[in-house]
Amino acid sequence: MEGFTELAEQYRPMIYHIMHSLNIYKNEDEFYQIALIALWEAHARFDPEKGKFSTFAYSYMKGRMMTELTRQSKAEEGNAYPDDAFWETKKDEREQPPLQLATLLSYCDGLTKKQKQWVVYTFYFGMSVKEIAEEEKVSLSAVKKWRAGAMEKIKVNIEAGVCW
Repeated sequence: MEGFTELAEQYRPMIYHIMHSLNIYKNEDEFYQIALIALWEAHARFDPEKGKFSTFAYSYMKGRMMTELTRQSKAEEGNAYPDDAFWETKKDEREQPPLQLATLLSYCDGLTKKQKQWVVYTFYFGMSVKEIAEEEKVSLSAVKKWRAGAMEKIKVNIEAGVCW
């Protein structure tokens, strides 16, 4: 183990150089640990007949860090949530003919009265969250809660085929 501690200390500048070259600025400690594990594995797998250890260690550590960057990037993309503006109707959309009220209400099975009001105000009348809050004389957060509950229930209704 002491041999690896010395090796880790010797390759510390290389690890930071790789992190800098990959523009790693978040989770630096995590990537440093990934590089140490890769260094350990490179030390165990190194074949002196195939070249210099420093070259092998460099490519091994950089590959592991790049793999982790890719994994984290994919995870972040999968966790993208639309912001509040996503749920707002745009002025262009208001000029298009609105959904028929009966069709719109077919998606509302199981919704509370307030959630149904949010659906009608938003998709039939084209009102924004702010406009709905002013109309109903409630806070913006109340309307956003109606929206969240309605969207969840509508999603379940669509998946269950209730609307068809």
